[in-house]
Amino acid sequence: MSKFSAHGVRLITLLAFATLVTNCGVDELSLRGLRSNKKSGEAVALKPSTGSGTSQPASKATAAFSDIAIMDQGDVNFTTILTQTLKTSNRSLFIDMALECGLLTKTTVKSKGGKKDTSTASAAVMVRVLVDGNVAAPGEVTYCQRTQELSATFGGILQSCTDADGDGTILASECEFADEELSLLLSTMNAGSFNFLTDNLTSGVHTIEVQAKIFSSTTAEAGSSEARGFIGKGSVLTTSERLAR
Repeated sequence: MSKFSAHGVRLITLLAFATLVTNCGVDELSLRGLRSNKKSGEAVALKPSTGSGTSQPASKATAAFSDIAIMDQGDVNFTTILTQTLKTSNRSLFIDMALECGLLTKTTVKSKGGKKDTSTASAAVMVRVLVDGNVAAPGEVTYCQRTQELSATFGGILQSCTDADGDGTILASECEFADEELSLLLSTMNAGSFNFLTDNLTSGVHTIEVQAKIFSSTTAEAGSSEARGFIGKGSVLTTSERLAR
């Protein structure tokens, strides 16, 4: 029968525990976390080292949710709406950004005498993601967009007529007409998501910023037009991955 010394038993126990910790996915283990109890001869495991109290542990994913509520805006340049940080040793980050996106477009046309009138209104909400200040692929993404055009040709609403020349006949030129008016208002809200990617990162803590931009434009002749975009709730999920090369 083979014989093992007490020192050999402790060595086997140390190796088995280190293998178990590695398989469980623990990133760091302080060698000082294992020590021998001289009185009992047993191996005692201490807690793994977590570093300083202000350091951020490495992780595979992070998520953030917010009721952003940027309402009734005509134009807004790229503004940060969600921010999060992630410490990782992998080189790639996948960012899934979901957002409630709303648009309001209103066009009104006025016309008389067979004249055509046209009004247009356009609005859009765009999103981009920055990782450590750099734009993640694929860059700027349009989450919602609409262009609304309304045209009409009206004869006008008869107001009054006068026999100006006294010949007993009233012509159209002797009548007053008011503009006929037509309006169209569309207000919509929908939710969508898009995947962003950044690569070639270094190991460490990375900052993810989600930015949104609202764009609008209008044109009108005799009528009027209005366009606005707005943002409701949003969420961002960032996952650290190691891509095959």
